Amino acid sequence: MNEAHNQGLEFRTKQFALQIIELFSKLPVSAVAQVLGRQMLRSGTSVGAQYREAMRAKSTADFVSKIEGSLQEIEETRYWLDLLTGSRTLPEDQVAPIAKEAEELTAMLVASARTAKRRK
Repeated sequence: MNEAHNQGLEFRTKQFALQIIELFSKLPVSAVAQVLGRQMLRSGTSVGAQYREAMRAKSTADFVSKIEGSLQEIEETRYWLDLLTGSRTLPEDQVAPIAKEAEELTAMLVASARTAKRRK
C-alpha cells in the first residue's frame, strides 16, 4: 500500500474517533443512551487504534488480522449507531454523517485487506 493511502486512513480513522467522542458527549443522560453510547464510544475509538497497530504489523498475516479487527470494531460501531437511531435516542440526521463515514472506512479497510492478501 502506498504511504499517502496509509496516512489518509490514519487521519480518517482518528477523525472518525473524534466524531464518535463528540456524538457521545451530546447524548442524553438516560440509562439507555449512556449504555448504548459507551458501547459506541469503545468500538468507535478502537477502529483507529486497531488500524495503527496494523501499520506496525510484523507480517502480512498480522497486518490482515489487525485490519480485520478494525473492521469488526467499525461494524460494531455501526450496530450501536443503528440502535441509537432505532431507539429514537438520537435523530437520524445527527447520526447519518458518521454512519456514512463508517461505510466509507469499511470499504477502504476491506480494500486494504484484499490488497494485502493478494500480495501474500
